Amino acid sequence: MWYNTLMSWLLRSPLHGLLSKSTLLITVTGRKSGKQYTLPVNYVRDGESLWLTSQRDRTWWRNLLGGAPVSLVLQGQRLTAQAQAFDDGAAVAAGLQAYFRQAPGVARYFNVRLDQAGKPLEADLAQAAKQRVVIKIESLRH
Repeated sequence: MWYNTLMSWLLRSPLHGLLSKSTLLITVTGRKSGKQYTLPVNYVRDGESLWLTSQRDRTWWRNLLGGAPVSLVLQGQRLTAQAQAFDDGAAVAAGLQAYFRQAPGVARYFNVRLDQAGKPLEADLAQAAKQRVVIKIESLRH
């Protein structure tokens, strides 16, 4: 896909600052094939962790169920980390809450409304969790 190729080039270039505050490159190794897949993904930082989300119908995240090492290009730096994908509805809803806590403005792109206190509406969150998965990245290392 040309879009991923362009984004990958930009995120590896000196121009990465245009995108790297919200987008990173993740490299995932296929559990069965051993093939490496690199793709740009939006993220939010939550303390020492990063949260990513993907649509359920994509396949790359399945390699992270149960946890797996990944390589990242994050804000121009090459890092390794441990990632874990969550596809259970309750775990996805909790991950999306963490995601929206850091970036409440993006909730609308997930069709999730926020209440007056800025918290996601439970019904909207449950609906979004049916269509999405979340990935938590921890143990970032140079």
